[in-house]
Amino acid sequence: MPASLTESQSTDLASAFKVLADPIRVRLLSLIAASPEGEVCACDLVDTLKRSQPTISHHLGVLCDAGFLSRERQGTWIWYSVVPERWAQLRVAFDSATALV
Repeated sequence: MPASLTESQSTDLASAFKVLADPIRVRLLSLIAASPEGEVCACDLVDTLKRSQPTISHHLGVLCDAGFLSRERQGTWIWYSVVPERWAQLRVAFDSATALV
């Protein structure tokens, strides 16, 4: 029988699920991860999702704070990219949790 999740893994996974429980955030992650350049300007996401700039900025901030995205200012624009290490951590924790089912 596989080992159960540690308290730390359980907390991390639950926090990640809270962040990903919003469809706008899932869509943002999908758009950024699917970008051929590997990064997306926040300005492009506003038009694509047809949401206000403050709404998009809020959700991008939540994703950055949770470690899913990194941001880099280039001139007046902010570019976002997926953090691969965060996905790897979640994959390990999620695989452990699903192995118990």
